[in-house]
Amino acid sequence: MTNDKADPAGAKKTKAKMPSGPLAPISGSIRLFRRWWRLAVRAGVDQQTVIDKVREDSGFTPHFAFMTSMSAGIAILGLLLSSPAVVIGAMLLSPLMGPIMGAGFALAVGDSVWLKESGKAILLGTIISILFAALVVTMSPIQTVTAEIAARTRPNLFDLAVALFSALAGAYAMIRGRMGTIVGVAIATALMPPLAVVGFGLATFNWSVFGGSLLLFFTNLMTIALTATGMARLYGFRSVLSERQSQVQVAIMTIVFVALAIPLGFSLKQIAWEANVSRSANGYIKDQFGDRASVSKIEIDFDAEPIVVNATVFTPRILAGANEQSARVISRSLGQLIAVKITQFKVESGDDAQSAELAAARAQAQAQQAEIQVTRLRENLALIAGVPMDDVTLDTTRRRAMVIAKPLPGASLASYYALEQRVGAGAKNWTIKLQPPVTALPELTISDGALPEASARNLDLIIWASERLNLPLGMSGGFEDMAVAKQALAARNVTVTEQFNAAIPSGAVRLRWLSPTENIGSQ
Repeated sequence: MTNDKADPAGAKKTKAKMPSGPLAPISGSIRLFRRWWRLAVRAGVDQQTVIDKVREDSGFTPHFAFMTSMSAGIAILGLLLSSPAVVIGAMLLSPLMGPIMGAGFALAVGDSVWLKESGKAILLGTIISILFAALVVTMSPIQTVTAEIAARTRPNLFDLAVALFSALAGAYAMIRGRMGTIVGVAIATALMPPLAVVGFGLATFNWSVFGGSLLLFFTNLMTIALTATGMARLYGFRSVLSERQSQVQVAIMTIVFVALAIPLGFSLKQIAWEANVSRSANGYIKDQFGDRASVSKIEIDFDAEPIVVNATVFTPRILAGANEQSARVISRSLGQLIAVKITQFKVESGDDAQSAELAAARAQAQAQQAEIQVTRLRENLALIAGVPMDDVTLDTTRRRAMVIAKPLPGASLASYYALEQRVGAGAKNWTIKLQPPVTALPELTISDGALPEASARNLDLIIWASERLNLPLGMSGGFEDMAVAKQALAARNVTVTEQFNAAIPSGAVRLRWLSPTENIGSQ
């Protein structure tokens, strides 16, 4: 017969091992979940097969370099065209997931050699992508910041979430052996477009675009790599790290995530505030003018001091003091000084408002097209003249363009004339003037008291250059030959200074540029 009171110490030990209190069900559930995870989930993973597969795809190879550059080229074209479909096509080719996942798994298992190989592939792939995208932008006639490009210059917390979810999907698919193209596309979506925008910023020397997109790429890169590390640790991949080293690694990962999330959170807060300003301004202006009016568009300059709201309204009734009233209400609502500029167009009915709005939209589209044409014209003139774009003079009112060309090796006067004609053919209704450098003038031939066809063409070149350079001309040759050439020049209102030179063969006339002092002395 056993006495229950015989061993009170043993009873105490038994009680100490049993969960008690309100947390007992929770701690018991956690232990059961961990046991299920270890036996049912981890046990089904062939770690060596997964590691071999990830390691195989994480190195730098010629195939990796080619596919990365092609993906970057397609991505930047899609961004320049504002075509999401083309950008998605670039994602199908991008092999960036391999080395980034490799870096994450190498961190988890503590393999420094593997980590270096993956890091090398990431670095070289990044450089190749940026440079190839920059090369495409340099050769492209379109170099404007599109909406697709601008969207990748202001990273925020949502971008971090996209990279996090993409990395979770990618790491899970690799670990569970369900890897597919769509997972690589998800990860490439977070990496290749920002890299292509970095190349755009580099090619156009737009450092705000360059810096913003580079920050987005770095954020996504770190998020994906560290998430892969966390997933590998969660699935119990064997590591050579000690317990203390593992704890330090987890602490560092947590610090990096927090360091990335804080500025991105502030950026998201700013974007949300700007959206609130736009919504408030749009709502109040609509309410102020009533249902019969139509607000065509609202543009907000957040960089101005104070912030400026520009609105276009089609209304049957012009409101006096609308700018001041809107500014007071919106400023009071947002707690910040806001300036409002409303352009009002009077229309009689709702149909008139819609027609006027449509006409305004068409006018805006035409203005944008004209701006693109002017930009291309400036770029083309700068290119053929060998000068910076700022050296091209444009008069958009009179539609005139002028540039002074630098001397080009091997270029004759005919070459500069042909370049001017080529640009002029592509710029309808524009007057194009390309001023050539002061170069040697072609010789004229006189035959039977007249200019042959070839000399007539040379004479046209000389007259063209004289009009562009506005320099006096001197002429040498025999008296009779010079008389024929002078008569042809006079018919085109070009005066010339004659100088007899018996050394020049009969039937030939040579022209040269005179300095102002020579011209004065000859007069």
